[in-house]
Amino acid sequence: MNDLAIKNATVVDGTGKPAFAGSIGIQDGQITEVGDAVGRATREIDAEGRLVTPGFVDIHTHYDGQVCWDKQLTPSCWHGVTTVVMGNCGVGFAPVHAGDENCLVELMESVEDIPGSALHEGIPWTWETFAEYLDAIDTPYAMDVGTQVPHVAIRRYVMGDRCYDDANDADLLQISSIVRGGLEAGAFGFSTSRYYGHLDKAGKEVPGTRAAAKEMLAIGTAFAGLDHGTIEIITDQIEEDAELAWVEKIIRDTGRPLTMLALPGVKKIWKLAETLHSEGLELRPQIGARPASILMSLDGTIDPMAIFPSYKAIQRRPLDERVRMLGDASFREKIKTEEPIHHKNEDARRFTSRYDKMYPLDDALTYEPAPADSIQGIADATRRHPLDVLMDTLAERRPIITFAGGYLGDLNAQFDAVARERSVFGLSDGGAHCGVLCDASVPTYMLSYLARDRSRGETMPLEFVVHKMTQDSAGVYGLFDRGVIAPGYQADLNLIDFDALALEQPQMVYDLPSGGKRLIQKAKGYVATIKQGEVTFEHGEATGAMPGKLLRAG
Repeated sequence: MNDLAIKNATVVDGTGKPAFAGSIGIQDGQITEVGDAVGRATREIDAEGRLVTPGFVDIHTHYDGQVCWDKQLTPSCWHGVTTVVMGNCGVGFAPVHAGDENCLVELMESVEDIPGSALHEGIPWTWETFAEYLDAIDTPYAMDVGTQVPHVAIRRYVMGDRCYDDANDADLLQISSIVRGGLEAGAFGFSTSRYYGHLDKAGKEVPGTRAAAKEMLAIGTAFAGLDHGTIEIITDQIEEDAELAWVEKIIRDTGRPLTMLALPGVKKIWKLAETLHSEGLELRPQIGARPASILMSLDGTIDPMAIFPSYKAIQRRPLDERVRMLGDASFREKIKTEEPIHHKNEDARRFTSRYDKMYPLDDALTYEPAPADSIQGIADATRRHPLDVLMDTLAERRPIITFAGGYLGDLNAQFDAVARERSVFGLSDGGAHCGVLCDASVPTYMLSYLARDRSRGETMPLEFVVHKMTQDSAGVYGLFDRGVIAPGYQADLNLIDFDALALEQPQMVYDLPSGGKRLIQKAKGYVATIKQGEVTFEHGEATGAMPGKLLRAG
């Protein structure tokens, strides 16, 4: 007698093999049967031919603070995710000396756009070491949670105000020791940021950005003798031979998987990944469903109107009042005559001034605009001033998407990178960049757009897309007990009405601790999400079940 049976399903099993008709039996949190027929169960669900997939595994989420107050881990839970990995990009909240908590909050706030007030109010700060942090967050969840030891926090803990400088030999011994202790306590890996765009509030590159190869190799020694642990690196030096040389060495020295965020245009990393794979070693370039992008809006972190003095004067007024002002003809004419006060940051200046690179988010939520869809393109086609188009769009409360790393007019290059065998799917940033994006929704986007609706280029086979978000991503972090629908695997599943699957419009909500804001995006079409054999969500609504837990690697 099974606890749960899903019958008459179209099974996409996570391996990439063709979908098949079948039923699934579940007992004690594990899949016991998959076949044409399964035994009776306490609860039976008739799938009526709908899809059943493994639960999605999201390896780049930044939920390090949110786990303290949100045990469902929204928005990821609304998009079929049943396992997350956090502690990404080198930032996190342990280890920490008493009295130094604000430094880590400010680093997270600056790098990942998570409201500092929410972190201060929502995090209890009952720990010092990384192991104590794991103990503090070892609670029930709607999904499983794994974490990584963050380089930035370790450097701050070991070096104090020297954390922006080169580490000396004594520092390296202590840093390596802390990484080892975190791995032994159950961390799934170690992460670091070497990306120029990750800056603290003072505008300085976060600690460890330019850490010497000597330091990175010393950290690699922390993995010696362990049979778990993955290394995550965020870097803007991904094509530099010197960078790749020590990356290759750390992979060879440790034998552990290493994942690096990669843009579609890079070349050398793919060649190195293939070479290492042929020798049984794993370098996995990490690719997102969409290029790095932000959504600008009147209530978001970046408001493209804020560069105009007249608008700046009313920026703190209620949203409805600002919307009315944008519709006022005299106000508009005044805006058009003003000299903008541009951002000092080069990226922010580009985001808010290049109307040919700013695109109103379309109703279909394709995130793949054509050049004619830009603010400038619309202005040219309708013979209007681009500022009129901009103000009309914002007054409609429609977000404006702009791409951080450039955009060639379609997502062909991005999806080609996703399709590469050695790539791993990631970079949802589910708990981060709260005021500028909601990429926790990308599992739904991958299924509904890339595998079904895309018309501006080729779609990808549904089975392949599911594989990339389940078995493949889980394996990078050694989670070989999930991501496949077969007997013996963990019963993490999604029952999906594929024809009805769709994203909803992004919306700004103020539901973080202390009233902090964030963009969320819900979905339609998830009939049920099942975690370890328990139904956690039905038709998008939480059941209250919390079968998930903190995972401890090793």
